[in-house]
Amino acid sequence: MDRIDPSAILVKPGEGSSVSLGGMGVVFKVSGANTGGAFAIVEHPIDAGRLVLPHVHQHEDEYSYVLEGTIGARVGDQETVAGPGSYVIKPRGLMHSFWNAGPGPARILEVISPAGFENYFRELAEAGDPGRRQELATKYGVTYSSDWVADLTSKYNLKLLGSTI
Repeated sequence: MDRIDPSAILVKPGEGSSVSLGGMGVVFKVSGANTGGAFAIVEHPIDAGRLVLPHVHQHEDEYSYVLEGTIGARVGDQETVAGPGSYVIKPRGLMHSFWNAGPGPARILEVISPAGFENYFRELAEAGDPGRRQELATKYGVTYSSDWVADLTSKYNLKLLGSTI
């Protein structure tokens, strides 16, 4: 137990600092500092009809647990729909995207392993400049692609995070 702050053994419902990324929130639940860098956990409330830009992680795997609503996901060549209690596995090195596929709110719990990428969300929100996304993506080993965007937005009537159209 020496590796974590002894006062950080409980995160109550509703606790955790948060940022907004234009249609998706990030609530910081468990930091890498509390896990010796092994993993971090964030919660993503996602507005109905919002699509996360397809991307690839160089350094981390992500495991999404659906808490509420319906999440659509494309991981590599596979597309799926996941309801509450489902897990979506997004391995590093594999292009993936996800979206709120339902008419109402959705929430996922995202386990990021190893920890570190959770800081990208905070830096992106603090930058206040969508143009910095590429700079931060490079820093965090993420590559974005628009390859699936037209198909997914058309097929499911979605809007990219941050867009108003």
